[in-house]
This record gives sequence, C-alpha cells and structure tokens, in this order.
Amino acid sequence: FVVPDCIFPKTGAKIQNLLDPAAKMGKTDDNASGVVFLLDDKDTIMRKFKRAVTDCDACVKFDKENKPGISNLLSIYCAATGKTVAEAEVEFAGQGYGIFKPAVAESVIELLRPIREEAERLTADKAYLESVYKDGAQKASYLAEKTLRKVYKKVGFVAR
Repeated sequence: FVVPDCIFPKTGAKIQNLLDPAAKMGKTDDNASGVVFLLDDKDTIMRKFKRAVTDCDACVKFDKENKPGISNLLSIYCAATGKTVAEAEVEFAGQGYGIFKPAVAESVIELLRPIREEAERLTADKAYLESVYKDGAQKASYLAEKTLRKVYKKVGFVAR
C-alpha cells in the first residue's frame, strides 16, 4: 500500500475553542458556546463569535503566545476566506474587535451556508428520507440473512 502524504494547511489545521484558546474546538466540549457546529444557524454563529475570548489590546495581530484568542480568530478567518494572516492583519489594521469578530463570524457563516442549506433541504423532503431508510433496511436485511445462512451452515443447522 502507498502511504498518502499528509497535507497540513499553514492556518486552520487546528481550530481552538472560542472561549478557551488553549483547548481544541470539538463537538464533545462541555460548553457548546465555544464550539461552532456545521448546522448552527446564522444568529447562533454570530453570537458565539461575539463572545469569543480576546484580550485587552484592541489590535488585530497574530501572536499565539500573547494573543491566543485573536490568533485563533485570525486562523479561522484565514481558513474561511483563503486569505493569508498578513492580508487579514492589513485588512483589520486600526480597527477594533467590534469590527473584527463579526467579520470572522460572517466568513464562517458563508463557508457553512451550503452545508446548512443542503441539510435543511434533505430534512424537509420526508419522502426522500423514507426511501433512503427503507432502501438501507432492505440492504441490511439481505446481508444479515446471507450471513445468518453461512453461520447455520458452519454450525450444522439446516439452512432456511
């Protein structure tokens, strides 16, 4: 087997929790306010980013040691927009966190919009969902019967 090469982006490879920039953002986090879920609505995402941890200095500058909260938000912004950290720093130079945080939230909202819209479309189509789970049940039943026949044969029972 050929072992694939790993590709780690310069920014956004590891997203930190919005409320605790020392911890990784994850779906099993105790406090959901620091985690952005794929199906969160626009208002929820905006509220989470507005509450994100920052520091007393209002300068948008990447510095993981002294400004972990802002560095995390910059990483998220760059991952969502495709911009470099330097470009983002120039874009928000001289602006406070009141401008920066909503901009990060808007970029994430736009990035997740297609996923959210497709999930809403699929969950609204009850007939499609029913056909998917019935088809899956038929396939699972067929495979289970096939396996059960093999087991009966190996054990010495008469096959059905």
